[in-house]
This record gives sequence, C-alpha cells and structure tokens, in this order.
Amino acid sequence: MKSITIQGTKREIVGKKASKALRNAEQVPCVVYGNSELTHFSTDEKSFKDLVYTPDTNTVNIVLDGNEKIDAILKDVQFHPVSDKILHADFYKLDHSKPISIEIPVKLVGRAKGVANGGNLLFPMKKVKIKALPANLPDEIEIDVTPLKIGQKVYASALKNDKFTLIQSDNAVVLSIKTSRLAVKSADVEEEDNSTEVVKVTPIYK
Repeated sequence: MKSITIQGTKREIVGKKASKALRNAEQVPCVVYGNSELTHFSTDEKSFKDLVYTPDTNTVNIVLDGNEKIDAILKDVQFHPVSDKILHADFYKLDHSKPISIEIPVKLVGRAKGVANGGNLLFPMKKVKIKALPANLPDEIEIDVTPLKIGQKVYASALKNDKFTLIQSDNAVVLSIKTSRLAVKSADVEEEDNSTEVVKVTPIYK
C-alpha cells in the first residue's frame, strides 16, 4: 500500500486553549494511538490534502520534529460543522507484525456487456473492509466488468484472497447489472439471462 508522508511537531501543551491557538495558525491538532502510548502533535492543514480528500486509502509516514518517524493509518477526522475545516485527527500506530482492519477501494474497469445492451450497473460497495498485515494491504481491488450480463451480480465472497481476511458478509453485493426499461423496449438487445445469476470474477489486487 502507498504511504503519504506528513511533517509534524510534537505538542507538549494540550487542551482546548492550545488546540484553538493551533487552528488559528492553520495547524491541526493530532493524536497517534498505539502500544498503550499517546503521541500528541500538530501538522499543517495542507498535509491532509492527499490523505482525506481522495477515494484512495493510504498508510501515513508521520515525521515528527524532522527525525522521529511513525508508521500509522488515519482512523478519524473531525470537521467543523459549518466551514468543513479539519479540527482534529486521530491516527493509529502500525505494528508491522500484527494485522490491521482497513477499508480498501474497489475499482471497476471496462464496460459491462449488460450495460452495452441497455442494462444499469449498480455499484453499492465502493470499498470493502479487510484485515491483513500492513505489508499485505493492497492499494485497491480492481474488477473487470466487461463480461457481465444483465441479471448477473458479484458478491463480496468473490474478492477473497489468501493475503487478507474479508471482514464483510460473503453475501454482500459488490455490484450487479439490472434490467432497465431501455433494455426491455429495445428490439436489438441480445437476449440475456435476467435472473439473479452469480458470476465469478478474477479480481486484481494492486
């Protein structure tokens, strides 16, 4: 999995007053949890540009005071209810010998045969939750939807891999191709199976 580096400064003084002063200076108060320890630090709000405002999932390389490094994942972000400015961020320190739970993006490539024939592609599961060692975390799971016909669907069980555990119901629907009025009315549509057929796919883990 790709890692994003952010620069931070350790905080010796914590509390509402200190946090407010940081925010006024366009700094975000943060905490790293892990190994029964808490590390308080602050970082520039711009550090979150490629970490929060993206559909991708990344680990974080936190560099404190120019020398101390912490590998972590972003666990929670608090936003201002009106301005949407980041108020606080929580990170979790990675232990590379222990598995972690994280959501991985699911990316679709190609154009489904069923869509070409007038069907609708429904994609309710754009991320899937897995548990794995940090070294085995993929950036994304790619599915080629090209061969999918109307009536076919892909379940979460199709995404299983030896390198991680799927924390998701096997019966959860990742995507499906449904019949549309256009498909029903078109006289040129190739006849397809409109039943809820389960189809096998070969996911690519990048």
